[in-house]
Amino acid sequence: MSRIPTPATIADAPEGSQDLLKGVEKMLGSAPNGFRLISNSPAALEGYLGLNGALGKGSLSAATRERIALAIANHNGCDYCNSAHTYLGKNLVKMDDAELAANREGKSTDPKADAAVRFALKVAQNRGQVDAQDIAAVKLAGYSDGELVEIVSHVAVNVLTNYMFEVFDVAVDFPHVKAARAA
Repeated sequence: MSRIPTPATIADAPEGSQDLLKGVEKMLGSAPNGFRLISNSPAALEGYLGLNGALGKGSLSAATRERIALAIANHNGCDYCNSAHTYLGKNLVKMDDAELAANREGKSTDPKADAAVRFALKVAQNRGQVDAQDIAAVKLAGYSDGELVEIVSHVAVNVLTNYMFEVFDVAVDFPHVKAARAA
């Protein structure tokens, strides 16, 4: 059970969050627990959805965004995000089980995506402390400077939700996929 209340329905959320949650429901077909938990603060929900929406318009493919989300969720030990992004990766982006498993390990079966996922995980593991060789490796794989900024931004937005859902112990409402716990 969540450590703070998760509004049971959109109507139970604060008024300032209700239209935002209706947008989530329209996009996903429901307003999952994670969004409803964040809706306790309309400002936090607006901020999260704004950044996530802006990044969705970026240059990285939906598959690469989901790959990064899985690597970061698993690194941070977030069952909720691991479950949600496994579901999204499988059902919306159409990744196979081998790819999803590789993503959870911070890798990809796609060579270009592998560079992005490995870099994203290194950013998370080292709290942003990477070197010129790390950046050069991602650029060599074909990523632009803008895409490098997007990769780091995806790390940040996923750390936000990982921490949010772990701090408040949000109930998993996707098929449960247990995350490895970071050392």
